[in-house]
Amino acid sequence: MIGWLIGLGVIHVAPAGPVRTLSAAIASARPGDTIVVTAGTYREAKTIIVDRRVVILGQGRPVIDAGGDHTALLVTADSVEIAGLVIENVGPSSTDDRAGIRLEDVTGCLIRDNDIRNTFFGIHGSKAVKCRIEANRVAGPGLTEQQSGNAIHLWSSDRMTITGNTARGHRDGIYLEFVTNSVLTGNEVRGNQRYGLHFMFSDSCTYRRNRFLENGAGVAVMYSKRVTMDSNQFVTNRGQAAYGLLLKDLTDGSITHNEFRSNTTGLYLEGSSRMLVSGNHFDDNGWAIRVLANAVDNRFTDNRFVGNAFDVATNSRSSPNTFRGNFWDQYRGFDLDHDGVGDVPHRPVRLFSLVVEQNEPALILLRSLFVGLLDQAERFLPILTPEALMDPAPRMAP
Repeated sequence: MIGWLIGLGVIHVAPAGPVRTLSAAIASARPGDTIVVTAGTYREAKTIIVDRRVVILGQGRPVIDAGGDHTALLVTADSVEIAGLVIENVGPSSTDDRAGIRLEDVTGCLIRDNDIRNTFFGIHGSKAVKCRIEANRVAGPGLTEQQSGNAIHLWSSDRMTITGNTARGHRDGIYLEFVTNSVLTGNEVRGNQRYGLHFMFSDSCTYRRNRFLENGAGVAVMYSKRVTMDSNQFVTNRGQAAYGLLLKDLTDGSITHNEFRSNTTGLYLEGSSRMLVSGNHFDDNGWAIRVLANAVDNRFTDNRFVGNAFDVATNSRSSPNTFRGNFWDQYRGFDLDHDGVGDVPHRPVRLFSLVVEQNEPALILLRSLFVGLLDQAERFLPILTPEALMDPAPRMAP
């Protein structure tokens, strides 16, 4: 995979050597050559264009300093590999998607083990196919949303793999638009201005074992179908408009074995249908799940609800969704036949949640004696909470 391992040409770049810039090395390289960039700081006055199939390998973490007003590396050739570089200082722009590394209309590239810091966009790909973005550390300047790009940004791409990266300090940690058949796995996305993950119009994608922590508004998944989100963590996304995971106009997907913890709202569904929500843990959230009236034909099964202020909230009296076999720590039923399933149904929508839905400042009364009495009255004589929204077979143990 790396050129020098199979006997092809090797070009060394060094601050005091015969080849002193990466641009000069690329200009003299043949397809298949390896360019070894040794330790040091390299400043070039314009974008470095990688227009032929080469391996660029940093040795001793060399620094590519873009100088602020342009993209650092622009890749326009297929099967390019870039590894082991430190890329920094790409300034913001309102007209140009400047990035540490840009991939444009390429196939089969590998971007791995780079440190990209203080750049507008970190890694930006457009019309990329079968590329791999792996084990990079992307740290933005932590500016406002208007002055920040995204850590990893893909547009109109297919069969991409984003794995083992860390992303922080940008507008969105990972952003995908019109991206299909792609996989995100093992990434840690923390402390971004807006969303940890934000994607739209991106079908048949899989997101597995990622950690989305302390981002401004959590994760937003919109206008897509056949999306799989499995074994991820959505933790500490707090604020008036913050969600662990927001689903908008999503169909025929699955949300399984994830952890939703300490979010204002764990999972929010709007206009989404035929989703399987199974095997998830909802712990210590404000609202564990909020299901709007236009979210229909979704199945919630084998989930755990512990320590949430509101397990389920809705803005409708009807509920064309199915809840069955979940564990609810607020369930007060019994199991006389000892089969592990409650003998009476559980209604997870608190009457007070309906009050809050209409008048949010009422939250100040959440821990009051009045609300406790209201819950008790509704539990014994349910007349206002949605009759259709109940779990007929609640689990007695998680």
